Amino acid sequence: MTSTFFQHELKAFWRSKNTGKSIVIRVVMGLMVLYLLGIVCVIGFNLGKLLEGFKGDVVVSFSGIILLYYLFDLFMRLQLQELPTLRVQPYLQLPVKRNSLVRYLAFTALLSIFNLWPFILFVPFVVKTIATDSGSTVAFAFIVSIAGLTVFNNYLALYIKRKSNLNGWVFLIAAAAIILTGLSDFLWHLFSIRQISYLFFGSLITHPAFALLPVLLGAIMYYLNFSYLKQNLYLEELGARKAAKYKSSTEYPLLSRFGSIGDLTANELKLVFRNKRSRSAFIMGLFIMFYGLIFYTNPKMNTEGYKVFVSMFMTGIFIINYGQFMFSWQASHFDGLLVNKINFADFLKAKYLLFTVISTFFLLLTTPYAYFGWKTLLIEVIMYLWNIGVNTTLVLFFANRNYKRIDLSRGAAFNWEGLGGNQWILSLPLMITPFIIYGPFAAFHHGDIGLALLAIIGLIFIFTRNYWIKQLEADFHTKRYTIAEGFRNK
Repeated sequence: MTSTFFQHELKAFWRSKNTGKSIVIRVVMGLMVLYLLGIVCVIGFNLGKLLEGFKGDVVVSFSGIILLYYLFDLFMRLQLQELPTLRVQPYLQLPVKRNSLVRYLAFTALLSIFNLWPFILFVPFVVKTIATDSGSTVAFAFIVSIAGLTVFNNYLALYIKRKSNLNGWVFLIAAAAIILTGLSDFLWHLFSIRQISYLFFGSLITHPAFALLPVLLGAIMYYLNFSYLKQNLYLEELGARKAAKYKSSTEYPLLSRFGSIGDLTANELKLVFRNKRSRSAFIMGLFIMFYGLIFYTNPKMNTEGYKVFVSMFMTGIFIINYGQFMFSWQASHFDGLLVNKINFADFLKAKYLLFTVISTFFLLLTTPYAYFGWKTLLIEVIMYLWNIGVNTTLVLFFANRNYKRIDLSRGAAFNWEGLGGNQWILSLPLMITPFIIYGPFAAFHHGDIGLALLAIIGLIFIFTRNYWIKQLEADFHTKRYTIAEGFRNK
C-alpha cells in the first residue's frame, strides 16, 4: 500500500494547476538544501581535524559531542520539522486498513532532511578514524547507535508536536526542558552532557552490543507515535479540523501551513522583491554577509566583542534596514488595511514571521564561518535569537510611531523618502542594547555569562511573543489614525 500512496501523491502533484510554480519552488529549495548538505559534508570529512583543536583524544571528543548534537537537533525539529498528516485523509472513507495508513504516515515521517544530517556529519569520521583504530564491528556499532538516536529524535519531535496541537503548553514545556538542560551544563555546570555522551559512546568500543539501546529507544518512540495516530485517526475529527482550518492561497509551500498569516507574509515577500527600494534592503543584507571575512581574518578584530557586533548585523541587518520603515512600505494602501477585515494581530504575526524567515536564511548563509571556530557559530546563533526575539519587537514598537510614507514606485538610489528622527532613534537601541547587557560581563572577563544572558533574553521574547503582539496591537489602535494621516501626506 505504501507504493500505492506514493503513486497517488505523484499523480496529484503532476495534475495540480500550480505544478509549474511548485517545480520552480522545489528546485530553489532543493538547491538550498544541496548547499547546506555540501557545508555539512565538508564539516563531516574534516571533523577529525576540527576535533584536534580540543584537548585530549579525538575519539573522546567525538563521543562527547554526539548527544550535544542530538539535543540541538531536537530543538530545531520542534521548530521546523513538518507533520505528515492530512495527506491520507481521502483514504479514510475507503476500505483501506487503518494500520496501512498509519504505517504510511510513520514511513513518510522518516523522509525528512533532518535525518540525513547526522549520517553526513558523523559517518565519515566513524569510517576514517574509529574503523581504523577499533575495527569494523565498533564502527558499525557507532553507526547503528547514530541511526537509533536519529529515529528516536524524529518520532519524539513528531509526538511532541502532535500533542502540542491539542495543548500548546506541551511545546513550551518541551522547549523549556531542552533549554534548561543546555543551561544546566554550560551555565550552571550541574552536570556534563559531554561526559554522559562519552560514557555511552565510549563504552561501545569495548561493548558494541550497547548499540541496541538507542535502537530500542527509537522503536519505543515509533510505537508511541503509531499508537497515538491509530487512536486519533478519525474521519469526523479530521474533517472538522479541515473545515475550520483556513485554506491558504500562498505560492510558498513553507508559508502555507501558517494560514492567513502565511498569506500576509507571502504578500510582503512579493513587496520586498518586486520594488527597488525594498529589494535593496535585502540585497544589502547579502553584502553584509561578507563582514565576517573582514573581521574574522583580522587578528586585531577577531575578538568575542567584534563577533557579537558582526553576528548581530549579519543575521539582523534586514530587520534593521527594512524594519525601520515599517509600516511605511504599506503607506499607499494603508487606508485599505484599516477598513479590511484583516486581524491586526495576524498582521503583526506576519511581520514576525517575515523577519524570522529572512533572518534564518541569513543565519544559514553565515554557517561557513564555523571555520573560524565553533564559538563563532554559537555567537551567530545567539545574536540570531536576539534579533528575531528582541529587535523584531523593538522594530514593531517604533513602527507605531512612524508617520512618514514611502512611494514604492520611486528608485532606491539617493532616495531619502521616509527618513526621519524616528529612524535615528530606532537604530540606537537596536545596536547598543546587546552591548549594554554583554559589555559589563566582557569587561570583567565573564563574556560567556553575557552571551548566555543575551540568548536567554532572546528566547524569553520569542516564547512570550503572543504577549508582545497583544501590547503592540493595543498600542497600534491608539495611533492608527495618526499613522494613516501621516501616510496621506505626499
